[in-house]
Amino acid sequence: MKRPLIMKSRRILAAMCVLLLAQSPLMLYAQLPQPENQQSADPEQPIQLLSPNQLEDLVAPIAIYPDPLVSQILVATTYPLEVVEAYQWLQRNPGLTGPALTQAAEAQNWDPSVQALVMFPDIMQRLNEDIAWITNLGNAFLAQPADVMNAIQRMRLKAQQAGKLVSTPQQQVITTLEAGQNVVAITPTNPEVIYVPVYDPVWIWGPAVYYPYPRWYFAPHPHVVFFGAGIRIVDFLGGGWGGWSSWGWYPGWATRSVIINNSFLHRYNFNSRHITTLTGTTTWSHDAFHRHGVPYPTSALTERFRAGVRQNLRPREMPGPARAVVPSRPSPLFATPGERMGNRPIAPNAPNRNRSAFGGIENGPAARLHTDHGYSSLGPARTGSASRHVEPAPRRDAPASRGIQNRGQERRR
Repeated sequence: MKRPLIMKSRRILAAMCVLLLAQSPLMLYAQLPQPENQQSADPEQPIQLLSPNQLEDLVAPIAIYPDPLVSQILVATTYPLEVVEAYQWLQRNPGLTGPALTQAAEAQNWDPSVQALVMFPDIMQRLNEDIAWITNLGNAFLAQPADVMNAIQRMRLKAQQAGKLVSTPQQQVITTLEAGQNVVAITPTNPEVIYVPVYDPVWIWGPAVYYPYPRWYFAPHPHVVFFGAGIRIVDFLGGGWGGWSSWGWYPGWATRSVIINNSFLHRYNFNSRHITTLTGTTTWSHDAFHRHGVPYPTSALTERFRAGVRQNLRPREMPGPARAVVPSRPSPLFATPGERMGNRPIAPNAPNRNRSAFGGIENGPAARLHTDHGYSSLGPARTGSASRHVEPAPRRDAPASRGIQNRGQERRR
């Protein structure tokens, strides 16, 4: 009796995400269902790529986050449904703090990148305020990982040159040369404390031209990079914390990839059941098991992760209540931006087209039978590594609450 209820709950949650993602005039990597009798897509088919300008707008909200958090967020956004589940779980367990919170999250069947996000409730809230944006960011990172990381570096360099990204008591900004490339690294000043910056991308880079920024940024700090209270990770992990150099995720800027510290995941009991190497470091690779049937942005990626898509059709448990934990342990899918979960009523008898966003939840063929249509509203896409000019979409003015009045209206060059 319990398992049918669990599966029904997951389908309801997925349907809510569908309604938020599918009703949109803006689509990147847009897809339509193919007939079930059509042959599978050619995995060698070129993937239509986002332009550098599109990617810059997309990564702006996290571009000057510290390196450990940027890496973790990029990985977590490839599992958008789990990010939603984890945030709802946090809201149901407001009394959990410290090691009890971390250990309870470890008992949930989420990807480690999502499990560890519970230590950053403000980030979890922001990510869930714009489900479309996190899905789009994750899709872009799956399709173009190196391009996404290049975009982050370009945005950091622009912010640094504008004098808006500097070292502070909270974080250090270091410029180095790796593999012949300039790298702007951002690391916590204190190896035991991390600060999450709050900033308005409009103030740093000007208005978004190719994809609107999420509505995260509020007065009274529109013209500054603001830091709230620091987060002491040792308070969540207990003894043996070795500082941010031993965190579970960090960028390999030289190779434009995310590096996973498997020793960290194993030591602190994060969900490592699908990780073959439990010590040392490896380059991150996507685990389709945690995708929960959310379609991939291109048919080529669907083919790449086909085995995982099929595995996701098996019944699995929803996040349960926090369990009692033992204290001791070792030392679109481009949819309308800004939609908030729960702010839009769920319309009855939703058209079947809405199932194209998360159709793989219940139907195996629907999870992989898609065709690539590029960027229907954001101008022509580019294929392979060739870059083409993209006509800008109508720009969205910054919200009045940001306190920005006609500043930086020139388009980025």
